[in-house]
Amino acid sequence: MHFSKKHVEPIPEEQTAIWTCSNEDCSCWMRNEFSFGDLPSCPICHSSMTSDTKSLPVLTNGTKRSFQ
Repeated sequence: MHFSKKHVEPIPEEQTAIWTCSNEDCSCWMRNEFSFGDLPSCPICHSSMTSDTKSLPVLTNGTKRSFQ
């Protein structure tokens, strides 16, 4: 009997705009398109967050931001 792993297709990634926590002791980050404000605060330590980019799997946000 022969078992083989299923072929897993690679997940496409792209450079994504994110917010990162400015506190060096905190590793929190969030995607820009999933944040609740223009200048969010860290949900973990409540420090300010800075804009950055990260290579992440492609996701689509089906909700529209109505607060803008």
